[in-house]
Amino acid sequence: MNPEIADVVPGGPDWTIDWSAIDDRFDWFRALEDCPQDPTHHAEGNVHVHTKMVCEALAGQPSWRALEEGDRCLMFWAALLHDVAKPRCTRTEPDGRVRSPGHSRHGQIMARNILWQLGLDYAGREMLCHLITHHQLPFFAIDKPDAARRVHLVSHQTRCDRLAMLAEADAQGRICADQDRLFDNIELFRELCRQEKCFSAPRRFASDHSRFCYFRMPDRSPDYEAYDDTRSRVTMLSGLPASGKDSFIARMSGDATIVSLDAIRTELKIAPDDNQGPVVASARERARQALRTGAPLIWNATNLSREFRQPLLGLFADYNAAVTIVYAETGPSEQARRNNERPEPVPGRVLERMLARWEPPDLTECHSLKISLS
Repeated sequence: MNPEIADVVPGGPDWTIDWSAIDDRFDWFRALEDCPQDPTHHAEGNVHVHTKMVCEALAGQPSWRALEEGDRCLMFWAALLHDVAKPRCTRTEPDGRVRSPGHSRHGQIMARNILWQLGLDYAGREMLCHLITHHQLPFFAIDKPDAARRVHLVSHQTRCDRLAMLAEADAQGRICADQDRLFDNIELFRELCRQEKCFSAPRRFASDHSRFCYFRMPDRSPDYEAYDDTRSRVTMLSGLPASGKDSFIARMSGDATIVSLDAIRTELKIAPDDNQGPVVASARERARQALRTGAPLIWNATNLSREFRQPLLGLFADYNAAVTIVYAETGPSEQARRNNERPEPVPGRVLERMLARWEPPDLTECHSLKISLS
C-alpha cells in the first residue's frame, strides 16, 4: 500500500492521529475547515472539527483496532473522506439552515479521484468509496419502506458491517440532541442486515438473472428464481478513455456487432467536446438493429456513471439480453500517457468532466461483471 495512505493511519499501542501531518499533506482536508454545518445536527462546529472527531472515535473502537492492518487503513480513510464533498455541496437556505444535499454521492466520486491518484488498489478503493456513498444510511434505513432492498444493494457495493462501524463513529463524532436515536437506528440497521443475510457478505440470489431482475423490478422478491428468458448477449464496456477498452475488444470481439461511440464520432465528424446527441442517437439505433436479430453486441463507450448506464441497460433488457459489463482501468500516469499517444487525444477539459461523474459499475446493474486492470 502506498506509504502516503498507510502513514497517516494510527497504530498501537497509543493509536494517536498526527493531525498536523494530515493537514500539511492534503489540501482537500484543510478545505473542510472553512465549511460550516447546521448546529442542529453538528453543534461541534465545522466539517474539519467533525471529521477529526469521527476519526478519533473510530480509532477508539475496539472493533476497529481488532481488524487486520489493511482493513483498519480502509476504514480510517473512509472516516477521513466521508464528508469530503461538503465544501462543494453546502449552502445556507433562506431560513438560515445549513444543508449539504448530495454530499454522499459527490463524496464517493471525489474520494475515488483522490485514492486513484494515491494508487489504492481497485477492490479496496471501491469498497471504501461506497462506504462514503451510503454513510448516512444506517441513521434512517429502518424508517424506510424499502429498507431491505436498500441493504441488499449496499451489500453488493460495500460491506454492511463496516458501514455500521463507520456510522457509529460518525454518530460519536458529533454533538446533537438526537445522538441516542442515531445509535438505536444503527443497531436496528445491523439487525436488519443480519436478518436479510447481508451483514458481512453480499445478498445471495438464486441466479445471476434473478439478481438482475430484482434490481430492475421494484416489486420483485429477492427469493424469487426468475425464469431465464434471455436470447442474446450484450457486452457493455466501461472506463475512462485510454483505459484498455479497445484492447479488450481486439481480443474478445469474435463475431459480435460493435457499436463504438468513438468510431461514430469520427464518422460523423463530431469532436468529443461537441454536442454528443447525434452520436448517441446513431449508436442506439445501430444497437437496436443488432438486438432485433439476437446477434451478440458490444457497446463501446466510456459509460462512466450509473445514471448514464441505466437507460442503455434498460434498452438491452427490453430485448431480453444477458448483459456483461467489462470495466477497464489503469493508473493515472499510464492513462495520461496512452491518451497523449492517441491520434486524437481526449481534451483535458473533457477528462475533467468525466472524472467528476466517475462511478464504476457493480453487480446490481448486470448479469456479470468483469474487471480489466492494466
